[in-house]
Amino acid sequence: MSDLTKLTTSAINLLKQLIETPSFSSEEDQTALLIENWFTQHQIPFTRTNNNVWATNAHFDASKPTLLLNSHHDTVKPNAAYTKDPFKAIVEEGKLYGLGSNDAGGCLVSLLATFAYFYKSKHLKYNIVIVASAEEESSGDNGLNSMLSVIPKVDVAIVGEPTLMNLAVAEKGLVVFDAVVTGTPGHAAHPNPDNAIYNTIEVLKWFENYKFEKSSEALGDVKMTVTQIYAGKQHNAIPAQVNLVIDVRVNDKYTNKEIANFLKANAPCNHIEARSLKLNSSSIPINHELVKAGIALGRTTYGSPTLSDQACLSCPSLKLGPGDSTRSHSANEFIYLEEIETGIKIYTQLLQNIL
Repeated sequence: MSDLTKLTTSAINLLKQLIETPSFSSEEDQTALLIENWFTQHQIPFTRTNNNVWATNAHFDASKPTLLLNSHHDTVKPNAAYTKDPFKAIVEEGKLYGLGSNDAGGCLVSLLATFAYFYKSKHLKYNIVIVASAEEESSGDNGLNSMLSVIPKVDVAIVGEPTLMNLAVAEKGLVVFDAVVTGTPGHAAHPNPDNAIYNTIEVLKWFENYKFEKSSEALGDVKMTVTQIYAGKQHNAIPAQVNLVIDVRVNDKYTNKEIANFLKANAPCNHIEARSLKLNSSSIPINHELVKAGIALGRTTYGSPTLSDQACLSCPSLKLGPGDSTRSHSANEFIYLEEIETGIKIYTQLLQNIL
């Protein structure tokens, strides 16, 4: 049995343990222990910072650039449509079912196996640091973002998220806005030409129809979506205001701050405020050697509309991993065992081509 075959078996066994250990965002202490044990079993020294577990290759050389391998071990909470036990690792017809199997346990264990495969290698072109991170699903303060001042400086990164092992060379950023549309409160029985709810109609149309000028080849247009609306407390009272929440997915042609400044100046509501500007778009040049190596292996490139921990990285980063993004957060989440096996092979071949 080859080292890679053994590592693949070990990775799948770890994933089964992770599935059966609840790890909601900020509650990942027990899965962090499982990852610690995995490093110990493979005789790899590691460090734990909060619920993030990380390690560097054996022959780390500070004079070389550093490649980050990252994926997360937290999960969302299971939805009500599950018919299988979300905390039981069930294998049926080549599928491994369980919460976090696809997002992003399969990616994490595949990257761990890949890191272990190269751990003792000498004369590498890059150092390798791996971070099994926490709080990705909640964009929390104690996730990968908190590790960037702890781990060695990162020059390029592979972020493990389910991409069918194709190359997500860009990823949209996210800004969530809270907005207010005001009017004149009053009794529903009397005329009122300044009804806040009616005033909101034109505001909703504006958000639906406005098109930002700059489109991205990889990520397309900036997308604005009103996702929440609430107003009023009783049937016979016209409310003084309507509150909106707007989800804005930002392409790589704009910074989050530019979007926020534009909406403050131009959105036809009485008040609008961004909750955070930290989740920026990310990308890697199409001619980067990592991308070239992936294309040489027959992988396709695309721009990803979904957010990941790439958002907190300032270096070039590539999103790549086994599994399918459409299964993430779904009922009876699963990943094919074959996807993990293939993922580990492609990860190792990719790194062999650049290391």
